[in-house]
Amino acid sequence: MKKRGPAALEVISNSPLKTMKWITREKIKVDRVACPWLIKKLVDPEAEFVFLPHDTDWATINNGIVFDVPNCELGHHGEDVSFNSILKKYKLTDRALILLGEIVRAADSHPSNPHPAGEGLRWIASGFGALSLSDHEILKREFVVYDALYAECKKRVVGE
Repeated sequence: MKKRGPAALEVISNSPLKTMKWITREKIKVDRVACPWLIKKLVDPEAEFVFLPHDTDWATINNGIVFDVPNCELGHHGEDVSFNSILKKYKLTDRALILLGEIVRAADSHPSNPHPAGEGLRWIASGFGALSLSDHEILKREFVVYDALYAECKKRVVGE
């Protein structure tokens, strides 16, 4: 079994064998692809993702962790997007992840000082959306984009 981070274990249950459901809105784009990538890579490698309609009553969800929906802990707060909220909640402080978070923020929202790579990521996310793929298929195909961005972010922070 793959090891989970300590913060993930506290919310999953007493059984480390239980697969946690991570629940968000359907028709995923930037933040709702970046978050599952981050969750699978560093928080909960066994995570299962569930995509529900936008008009879901999110406050009634109690069988998983809700993210990137209105009024949730792992959502948008100020200029932070859900990716940033996950970084903070799970105390992920790798400088390359912080840089990747700036790019995701620039692509997903309208921060006061957007990272220039955000516009390209926004175009990529929009292109995946135009392919008429299921949300799960978008995750499967687009995770490699985040692997590549993370690799580039690692190179950039080493050079600082």
